[in-house]
Amino acid sequence: MKNETKIIVVDDHEIFRKGLITTINRLKNTKIIAESSNGEDLLDLLDKHTDADMVFMDIEMPGINGIETTKKALDKNPKLKIIALSMFVDDNYVQNMIDAGAKGYLIKNITKEGLEKAITLISQGQNYFSEELWTFFTKKMSPKEDKEQFTKREIEVLALICEGMSNEEIGEELFISERTVIGHKSKLLAKTGCKNSVQLVSHALKNKLVDK
Repeated sequence: MKNETKIIVVDDHEIFRKGLITTINRLKNTKIIAESSNGEDLLDLLDKHTDADMVFMDIEMPGINGIETTKKALDKNPKLKIIALSMFVDDNYVQNMIDAGAKGYLIKNITKEGLEKAITLISQGQNYFSEELWTFFTKKMSPKEDKEQFTKREIEVLALICEGMSNEEIGEELFISERTVIGHKSKLLAKTGCKNSVQLVSHALKNKLVDK
């Protein structure tokens, strides 16, 4: 049996918070260990729940907003995986949450299937962003980067990373081992100068390395 992902939900809208908690509790291998309506309470909860794996973080809250709370929460527990929650796409919010250390950004109309995929991928060390955020990544297009520096297989792996697939899923799709996928990803990071998958996806879309 897989270890449960221990989750805290932070949102000042009680109806949404309770609904999200109900949905998460119906998913496999997840467990809600606490909830909060504001950032200050979350920071106190983290002192008690040191085993928390993931936090769903509303951005607009009274008191400390989600961006500042994310920074403070990661100072307390750098291993936390934080997923931003918002009603809409705001370029500043998206960038600020990524800069603060969030591993994902979900629009609140996300489906149960999307929520499950987000939890699974982020638990595996990947990132997940709602489809509405592709406009954020592609809005400021830079000149098209020369594809000749990448092999055909690297472009195939890159395209699947941009689709939000895990290393295991990419391996199954391309009939290669997960270790090989990791090797291709390392080369992609080195060639693009990116530090993580979030930057890699942004770089790929801005430079039109993949069709999206």
